[in-house]
Amino acid sequence: MVEQNDNSHRGLREEAWRKELKKSIPARERTAIDRVKMTEEDAALRIKGHMEVNKGITAEMAMQEARRCLDCPDPQCIKGCPVGVDIPTFIKYIEAGAFASAVASIKESNVFPSICGRVCPQEIQCEANCIYAKKLNKEPVAIGYLERFVADYEYMASRVTPPETAPSNHTRIAIIGSGPAGLAAAGDLVKHGYEVTVFEALHEFGGVLRYGIPEFRLPKYIIDREIKNLQKMGVKFERNIIVGKTVTFSDLEDEGFRAFFVGSGAGLPNFMNIPGENLNGVLSSNEYLTRVNLMGADKPDHDTPVYFGKNVAVIGGGNTAMDSVRTAKRLGADRAMIIYRRSFDEMPARQEEIRHALEEGIEFLNLHNPVEYISNGNGHVSRIKVQRMMLSEPDASGRKKPVPVEDSEYFIDADLVIVSVGVSPNPLVPRSMPGLHVSPSGTILVNAGEMNSNIEGVFAGGDIVRGGATVILAMGDGRRAAQGIHEYLQKKAKSVE
Repeated sequence: MVEQNDNSHRGLREEAWRKELKKSIPARERTAIDRVKMTEEDAALRIKGHMEVNKGITAEMAMQEARRCLDCPDPQCIKGCPVGVDIPTFIKYIEAGAFASAVASIKESNVFPSICGRVCPQEIQCEANCIYAKKLNKEPVAIGYLERFVADYEYMASRVTPPETAPSNHTRIAIIGSGPAGLAAAGDLVKHGYEVTVFEALHEFGGVLRYGIPEFRLPKYIIDREIKNLQKMGVKFERNIIVGKTVTFSDLEDEGFRAFFVGSGAGLPNFMNIPGENLNGVLSSNEYLTRVNLMGADKPDHDTPVYFGKNVAVIGGGNTAMDSVRTAKRLGADRAMIIYRRSFDEMPARQEEIRHALEEGIEFLNLHNPVEYISNGNGHVSRIKVQRMMLSEPDASGRKKPVPVEDSEYFIDADLVIVSVGVSPNPLVPRSMPGLHVSPSGTILVNAGEMNSNIEGVFAGGDIVRGGATVILAMGDGRRAAQGIHEYLQKKAKSVE
């Protein structure tokens, strides 16, 4: 179905209309509708390239799924959304076939629906709070699928309309880092009329969205179009600028910037400090994915191509580990393995990512842990000494603690090892700001409400505050910081009057 007259639905928020739509299909019929299934690229085909795995849903499928929504009087799904999208409202627009109104509704809170519809873990956030999951013991409404659908529809129908922005107030704000936190902050601040400039250290914009998430999960053209949308709103972007090194905060203050948001991420990889980690062929997932996703190092004619590997082992069980091992498979690995010290039940990766990996032939060595990397005699890794593990009582994280099984070590062939056991905050910005309060782990300490640091005018969010989190949580930080910056500058302006 294609929208015939979207203007006729501009009043969908009116309570009377919502009630009529709700009555049009009895609740019993709505709950009897099965959840839509996303079409996916065949596993045998997708591992030969970087095409997107999830193929989206049709307009008919979207409207059918939207009919499942019960339009609860106290919608818990909204409370599960870190950026506060009015989920029932945009779903009701979809049910009526008013797709442009649906995406406009989303953009009031989230300027990147096509990104969030693809990479957000809805199953533990908005969908986890859906009444279907909490009370009816049924699959929740496919909120992520619907968000992705209307965002893609907007572009396919050539009906992209950037959110409205206030006239310029001529107050300059600097955003440090073009990842999800920085982009979300920029999007909200420019709506208030601020002159926003995003400074990016790398040669491409998008931060972890671009260098950390593979093309088969988040195509780069999606990132490009969202950044272009911000540019249309008035956000300026500067690349190859390392704030704290090539320019200082003092330099930016001299240029007229009156507030700062630090969203410089957590790009410092963690390692396990076991023997052999300095061997060639042992690298972090951060380096591996950055070189492939951002630098084109998967191409043989690249100046510094990444080592492909035939027996590839990825250490870890999170989404980044899944991205790394699935990338290795696409680059020709005969054997691509996940080595994880806990069981499947404790894996932090999304269930969809684990399922896709299994479909693609990824091996899972759960309840295993590497204890040493062995050289081939020429300084390159050739084997891993692993130890079997067992689970005992839960640790501080709430998951069962893995403990070694005595005398269980054995060797696995591996010519490429990708370590994905977490990241630490980028230390450059904190080190460049004397007096800035940071935690023992290097994260910037902020007020959780406004996201302001102890230095006046400096706000922060995303992984530089959290130490590693999801895209949508980083965006939530960016939105709260934008509101905090707005209130801070308004109070400052009034104090001068």
